[in-house]
Amino acid sequence: MNLTVLKLRLGMILTSLGIFLLGFALVFAIISYFYGLSLAPAIIVGILSFLIALNIIQWLFGPYVINAMYRAVEVTPNDPKYGWLIDVVNEVAYYNRISPPPKVYIADVPFPNAFAYGSPIAGRRVAITLPLLKILNKEEIKAVLGHELGHLRHKDVELLMAIGLIPALIFWIGYSLMWSGMLGGEGGGRNNNGGSLWLVGIALLAVSYIFQFFLLYLNRMREAYADVNSAETVPGGAENLQRALAKITLSIDPETLERYRNKQANIANMLFFAPTEVQEDIPENNVDELIEYWKREKVPWYADFFSDHPHPAKRIQLLEKLKFSH
Repeated sequence: MNLTVLKLRLGMILTSLGIFLLGFALVFAIISYFYGLSLAPAIIVGILSFLIALNIIQWLFGPYVINAMYRAVEVTPNDPKYGWLIDVVNEVAYYNRISPPPKVYIADVPFPNAFAYGSPIAGRRVAITLPLLKILNKEEIKAVLGHELGHLRHKDVELLMAIGLIPALIFWIGYSLMWSGMLGGEGGGRNNNGGSLWLVGIALLAVSYIFQFFLLYLNRMREAYADVNSAETVPGGAENLQRALAKITLSIDPETLERYRNKQANIANMLFFAPTEVQEDIPENNVDELIEYWKREKVPWYADFFSDHPHPAKRIQLLEKLKFSH
Protein backbone atom coordinates (compact mmCIF):
# COMPACT_ATOMS: atom_id res chain seq x y z
CA MET A 1 0.00 0.00 0.00
CA ASN A 2 1.15 3.53 -0.83
CA LEU A 3 2.68 5.17 2.26
CA THR A 4 0.70 8.35 1.67
CA VAL A 5 -2.57 6.40 1.60
CA LEU A 6 -1.56 4.45 4.71
CA LYS A 7 -0.92 7.71 6.60
CA LEU A 8 -4.27 9.05 5.42
CA ARG A 9 -6.13 5.97 6.66
CA LEU A 10 -4.33 6.03 9.98
CA GLY A 11 -5.08 9.73 10.36
CA MET A 12 -8.79 9.17 9.76
CA ILE A 13 -8.94 6.36 12.33
CA LEU A 14 -7.06 8.32 14.98
CA THR A 15 -9.08 11.49 14.38
CA SER A 16 -12.38 9.60 14.61
CA LEU A 17 -11.35 7.88 17.82
CA GLY A 18 -10.02 11.13 19.24
CA ILE A 19 -13.29 12.97 18.63
CA PHE A 20 -15.31 10.17 20.22
CA LEU A 21 -13.10 9.64 23.26
CA LEU A 22 -12.44 13.31 23.98
CA GLY A 23 -16.08 14.26 23.53
CA PHE A 24 -17.48 11.46 25.70
CA ALA A 25 -14.86 12.00 28.41
CA LEU A 26 -15.71 15.70 28.60
CA VAL A 27 -19.45 15.14 28.67
CA PHE A 28 -19.26 12.31 31.21
CA ALA A 29 -17.02 14.31 33.54
CA ILE A 30 -19.30 17.37 33.54
CA ILE A 31 -22.56 15.46 33.92
CA SER A 32 -21.04 13.35 36.69
CA TYR A 33 -19.91 16.47 38.52
CA PHE A 34 -23.28 18.19 38.43
CA TYR A 35 -25.66 15.22 38.66
CA GLY A 36 -23.62 12.41 40.14
CA LEU A 37 -21.87 9.38 38.70
CA SER A 38 -24.95 7.17 38.88
CA LEU A 39 -27.16 9.51 36.83
CA ALA A 40 -24.59 10.46 34.20
CA PRO A 41 -25.06 7.40 31.92
CA ALA A 42 -28.85 7.76 31.90
CA ILE A 43 -28.69 11.47 31.06
CA ILE A 44 -26.17 10.92 28.26
CA VAL A 45 -28.09 7.96 26.80
CA GLY A 46 -31.32 9.95 26.91
CA ILE A 47 -29.91 12.90 24.98
CA LEU A 48 -28.08 10.61 22.55
CA SER A 49 -31.26 8.65 21.87
CA PHE A 50 -33.04 11.86 20.92
CA LEU A 51 -30.18 12.96 18.65
CA ILE A 52 -29.88 9.55 16.99
CA ALA A 53 -33.62 9.44 16.29
CA LEU A 54 -33.47 12.94 14.79
CA ASN A 55 -30.46 12.05 12.62
CA ILE A 56 -32.05 8.84 11.38
CA ILE A 57 -35.16 10.73 10.27
CA GLN A 58 -33.02 13.30 8.46
CA TRP A 59 -30.92 10.54 6.88
CA LEU A 60 -33.92 8.52 5.69
CA PHE A 61 -35.76 11.41 4.07
CA GLY A 62 -32.79 13.66 3.26
CA PRO A 63 -32.45 12.49 -0.37
CA TYR A 64 -35.97 13.72 -1.17
CA VAL A 65 -35.15 17.12 0.33
CA ILE A 66 -31.89 17.24 -1.66
CA ASN A 67 -33.73 16.45 -4.89
CA ALA A 68 -36.14 19.32 -4.24
CA MET A 69 -33.36 21.78 -3.36
CA TYR A 70 -31.22 20.88 -6.37
CA ARG A 71 -34.14 20.38 -8.77
CA ALA A 72 -32.76 16.91 -9.45
CA VAL A 73 -34.51 14.71 -12.02
CA GLU A 74 -33.76 11.01 -12.46
CA VAL A 75 -32.16 9.97 -15.74
CA THR A 76 -33.84 7.09 -17.57
CA PRO A 77 -32.09 4.71 -20.01
CA ASN A 78 -34.18 5.96 -22.93
CA ASP A 79 -33.35 9.61 -22.26
CA PRO A 80 -32.01 10.80 -25.65
CA LYS A 81 -29.81 13.49 -24.12
CA TYR A 82 -28.49 12.06 -20.84
CA GLY A 83 -29.18 8.33 -21.03
CA TRP A 84 -25.49 7.67 -21.69
CA LEU A 85 -24.74 8.76 -18.12
CA ILE A 86 -26.33 5.59 -16.79
CA ASP A 87 -23.76 3.50 -18.66
CA VAL A 88 -20.97 5.69 -17.31
CA VAL A 89 -22.20 5.40 -13.71
CA ASN A 90 -22.70 1.65 -14.10
CA GLU A 91 -19.12 1.32 -15.35
CA VAL A 92 -17.67 3.24 -12.41
CA ALA A 93 -19.92 1.31 -10.01
CA TYR A 94 -18.52 -1.92 -11.47
CA TYR A 95 -14.97 -0.70 -10.83
CA ASN A 96 -16.00 0.01 -7.24
CA ARG A 97 -17.91 -3.25 -6.77
CA ILE A 98 -21.10 -1.38 -5.96
CA SER A 99 -24.17 -3.41 -6.82
CA PRO A 100 -26.78 -2.42 -7.70
CA PRO A 101 -25.34 0.80 -9.12
CA PRO A 102 -26.75 4.09 -7.86
CA LYS A 103 -29.58 5.87 -9.61
CA VAL A 104 -28.48 8.81 -11.73
CA TYR A 105 -29.89 12.32 -11.38
CA ILE A 106 -29.35 15.58 -13.25
CA ALA A 107 -29.37 18.61 -10.95
CA ASP A 108 -30.52 21.89 -12.46
CA VAL A 109 -28.36 24.32 -10.51
CA PRO A 110 -25.94 26.99 -11.82
CA PHE A 111 -22.62 25.58 -10.59
CA PRO A 112 -20.48 22.58 -11.62
CA ASN A 113 -20.60 19.78 -9.08
CA ALA A 114 -21.44 16.14 -8.50
CA PHE A 115 -22.47 14.47 -5.27
CA ALA A 116 -23.44 11.05 -3.96
CA TYR A 117 -26.22 10.59 -1.44
CA GLY A 118 -28.93 8.16 -0.43
CA SER A 119 -30.62 6.26 2.38
CA PRO A 120 -32.12 2.81 2.99
CA ILE A 121 -35.53 3.94 1.71
CA ALA A 122 -34.32 6.18 -1.13
CA GLY A 123 -31.49 3.93 -2.30
CA ARG A 124 -28.07 5.02 -3.52
CA ARG A 125 -28.02 8.05 -5.77
CA VAL A 126 -25.51 10.18 -7.61
CA ALA A 127 -26.31 13.61 -9.02
CA ILE A 128 -24.45 15.59 -11.66
CA THR A 129 -25.16 19.26 -12.28
CA LEU A 130 -25.76 20.57 -15.77
CA PRO A 131 -22.73 22.93 -15.79
CA LEU A 132 -20.42 20.02 -14.92
CA LEU A 133 -21.60 18.10 -17.99
CA LYS A 134 -20.78 21.11 -20.15
CA ILE A 135 -17.17 21.54 -19.03
CA LEU A 136 -15.92 17.94 -18.57
CA ASN A 137 -15.38 15.17 -21.09
CA LYS A 138 -16.52 11.61 -20.47
CA GLU A 139 -13.24 10.38 -18.96
CA GLU A 140 -13.13 13.32 -16.57
CA ILE A 141 -16.73 12.65 -15.56
CA LYS A 142 -15.75 9.05 -14.80
CA ALA A 143 -12.96 10.28 -12.55
CA VAL A 144 -15.34 12.62 -10.69
CA LEU A 145 -17.81 9.75 -10.31
CA GLY A 146 -14.98 7.59 -8.96
CA HIS A 147 -14.60 10.19 -6.22
CA GLU A 148 -18.33 10.39 -5.51
CA LEU A 149 -18.89 6.64 -5.49
CA GLY A 150 -15.92 6.43 -3.16
CA HIS A 151 -18.08 8.25 -0.62
CA LEU A 152 -20.75 5.58 -1.02
CA ARG A 153 -18.20 2.78 -0.87
CA HIS A 154 -16.60 4.17 2.29
CA LYS A 155 -20.00 4.99 3.88
CA ASP A 156 -18.88 8.53 4.55
CA VAL A 157 -22.39 9.88 5.15
CA GLU A 158 -23.02 7.33 7.90
CA LEU A 159 -19.58 7.81 9.46
CA LEU A 160 -19.73 11.59 9.57
CA MET A 161 -23.31 11.46 10.83
CA ALA A 162 -22.23 9.20 13.71
CA ILE A 163 -19.22 11.33 14.63
CA GLY A 164 -21.32 14.47 14.28
CA LEU A 165 -23.32 13.24 17.26
CA ILE A 166 -20.45 14.26 19.54
CA PRO A 167 -20.53 18.05 18.99
CA ALA A 168 -24.34 17.84 18.92
CA LEU A 169 -24.30 16.05 22.28
CA ILE A 170 -21.94 18.65 23.75
CA PHE A 171 -24.15 21.44 22.40
CA TRP A 172 -27.39 20.09 23.85
CA ILE A 173 -25.86 19.41 27.24
CA GLY A 174 -24.36 22.90 27.26
CA TYR A 175 -27.69 24.37 26.18
CA SER A 176 -29.50 22.51 28.98
CA LEU A 177 -26.98 23.55 31.62
CA MET A 178 -27.11 27.15 30.48
CA TRP A 179 -30.90 27.32 30.80
CA SER A 180 -30.81 25.43 34.07
CA GLY A 181 -28.40 28.03 35.40
CA MET A 182 -30.56 30.89 34.14
CA LEU A 183 -33.52 29.38 35.97
CA GLY A 184 -31.61 29.27 39.22
CA GLY A 185 -30.04 25.81 39.14
CA GLU A 186 -33.23 23.89 39.82
CA GLY A 187 -33.17 20.25 38.85
CA GLY A 188 -32.19 18.19 41.86
CA GLY A 189 -28.52 17.77 41.00
CA ARG A 190 -25.54 18.50 43.17
CA ASN A 191 -23.05 21.37 42.81
CA ASN A 192 -25.62 22.99 40.60
CA ASN A 193 -25.81 26.59 41.69
CA GLY A 194 -27.14 28.79 38.94
CA GLY A 195 -23.92 30.66 38.25
CA SER A 196 -21.70 27.62 37.75
CA LEU A 197 -24.30 25.86 35.62
CA TRP A 198 -24.64 28.89 33.38
CA LEU A 199 -20.88 29.34 32.98
CA VAL A 200 -20.25 25.67 32.22
CA GLY A 201 -23.17 25.65 29.80
CA ILE A 202 -21.77 28.63 27.89
CA ALA A 203 -18.33 26.97 27.87
CA LEU A 204 -19.79 23.76 26.43
CA LEU A 205 -21.54 25.70 23.67
CA ALA A 206 -18.14 27.14 22.74
CA VAL A 207 -16.54 23.70 22.91
CA SER A 208 -19.22 22.26 20.59
CA TYR A 209 -18.25 24.95 18.07
CA ILE A 210 -14.57 24.01 18.39
CA PHE A 211 -15.44 20.37 17.77
CA GLN A 212 -16.89 21.41 14.41
CA PHE A 213 -13.35 22.19 13.31
CA PHE A 214 -12.36 18.62 14.19
CA LEU A 215 -15.21 17.44 11.97
CA LEU A 216 -14.05 19.70 9.15
CA TYR A 217 -10.57 18.21 9.48
CA LEU A 218 -11.98 14.69 9.33
CA ASN A 219 -14.16 15.61 6.37
CA ARG A 220 -11.14 16.93 4.48
CA MET A 221 -9.43 13.59 5.00
CA ARG A 222 -12.54 11.75 3.78
CA GLU A 223 -12.55 13.92 0.66
CA ALA A 224 -8.88 13.14 0.07
CA TYR A 225 -9.65 9.45 0.55
CA ALA A 226 -12.41 9.71 -2.06
CA ASP A 227 -9.80 11.17 -4.44
CA VAL A 228 -7.65 8.13 -3.68
CA ASN A 229 -10.60 5.91 -4.52
CA SER A 230 -10.95 7.50 -7.95
CA ALA A 231 -7.23 7.11 -8.64
CA GLU A 232 -7.24 3.46 -7.53
CA THR A 233 -10.44 2.25 -9.18
CA VAL A 234 -10.99 4.25 -12.38
CA PRO A 235 -8.51 3.81 -15.27
CA GLY A 236 -6.65 7.11 -15.63
CA GLY A 237 -8.58 8.38 -12.61
CA ALA A 238 -5.74 10.36 -11.04
CA GLU A 239 -4.87 12.41 -14.13
CA ASN A 240 -8.49 12.92 -15.20
CA LEU A 241 -9.54 14.01 -11.73
CA GLN A 242 -6.71 16.54 -11.71
CA ARG A 243 -8.00 17.96 -14.97
CA ALA A 244 -11.59 17.95 -13.70
CA LEU A 245 -10.59 19.90 -10.58
CA ALA A 246 -8.73 22.45 -12.68
CA LYS A 247 -11.65 22.87 -15.09
CA ILE A 248 -14.15 23.28 -12.24
CA THR A 249 -12.00 25.97 -10.66
CA LEU A 250 -11.42 27.83 -13.92
CA SER A 251 -15.10 27.65 -14.84
CA ILE A 252 -16.27 29.36 -11.66
CA ASP A 253 -13.28 31.65 -11.17
CA PRO A 254 -11.68 32.51 -14.53
CA GLU A 255 -9.21 34.86 -12.82
CA THR A 256 -7.58 32.00 -10.88
CA LEU A 257 -4.83 31.43 -13.42
CA GLU A 258 -4.04 35.12 -13.74
CA ARG A 259 -3.57 35.37 -9.98
CA TYR A 260 -1.11 32.50 -10.09
CA ARG A 261 0.72 34.19 -12.93
CA ASN A 262 0.94 37.29 -10.77
CA LYS A 263 1.99 35.19 -7.78
CA GLN A 264 -1.06 36.30 -5.82
CA ALA A 265 -2.87 32.99 -5.51
CA ASN A 266 -5.99 33.10 -3.43
CA ILE A 267 -8.36 30.36 -4.58
CA ALA A 268 -11.89 30.13 -3.20
CA ASN A 269 -13.52 26.85 -2.15
CA MET A 270 -14.84 25.59 -5.46
CA LEU A 271 -17.35 22.92 -4.58
CA PHE A 272 -19.78 25.05 -2.62
CA PHE A 273 -19.25 28.39 -4.32
CA ALA A 274 -22.20 29.44 -6.46
CA PRO A 275 -21.00 31.76 -9.24
CA THR A 276 -23.30 34.08 -11.11
CA GLU A 277 -22.03 32.73 -14.44
CA VAL A 278 -20.03 29.62 -15.28
CA GLN A 279 -17.40 29.76 -18.02
CA GLU A 280 -17.85 26.77 -20.30
CA ASP A 281 -15.07 27.19 -22.87
CA ILE A 282 -11.87 26.43 -20.99
CA PRO A 283 -8.65 26.20 -23.05
CA GLU A 284 -6.76 22.95 -22.42
CA ASN A 285 -3.46 24.80 -22.08
CA ASN A 286 -4.94 26.82 -19.21
CA VAL A 287 -5.90 23.57 -17.50
CA ASP A 288 -2.37 22.25 -17.91
CA GLU A 289 -0.84 25.48 -16.62
CA LEU A 290 -3.04 25.61 -13.52
CA ILE A 291 -2.25 21.99 -12.67
CA GLU A 292 1.47 22.73 -12.92
CA TYR A 293 1.10 25.69 -10.56
CA TRP A 294 -0.76 23.48 -8.09
CA LYS A 295 1.89 20.76 -8.28
CA ARG A 296 4.55 23.24 -7.15
CA GLU A 297 2.52 25.24 -4.65
CA LYS A 298 3.45 25.08 -0.98
CA VAL A 299 0.12 25.22 0.84
CA PRO A 300 0.17 26.56 4.43
CA TRP A 301 -1.63 24.42 7.02
CA TYR A 302 -4.28 27.05 7.62
CA ALA A 303 -5.24 27.53 3.95
CA ASP A 304 -8.23 25.18 4.15
CA PHE A 305 -8.85 25.39 7.91
CA PHE A 306 -12.43 26.60 7.48
CA SER A 307 -13.21 24.35 4.51
CA ASP A 308 -14.69 20.86 4.33
CA HIS A 309 -12.54 20.09 1.26
CA PRO A 310 -8.75 20.11 1.00
CA HIS A 311 -7.08 22.98 -0.81
CA PRO A 312 -7.02 22.15 -4.56
CA ALA A 313 -3.22 22.12 -4.63
CA LYS A 314 -3.16 19.47 -1.88
CA ARG A 315 -5.55 17.34 -3.90
CA ILE A 316 -3.51 17.67 -7.10
CA GLN A 317 -0.28 16.80 -5.26
CA LEU A 318 -1.89 13.72 -3.67
CA LEU A 319 -3.19 12.57 -7.04
CA GLU A 320 0.24 13.19 -8.57
CA LYS A 321 1.78 10.79 -6.06
CA LEU A 322 -0.87 8.18 -6.85
CA LYS A 323 -0.20 8.44 -10.59
CA PHE A 324 3.25 6.97 -10.07
CA SER A 325 2.29 4.35 -7.48
CA HIS A 326 0.10 2.20 -9.70
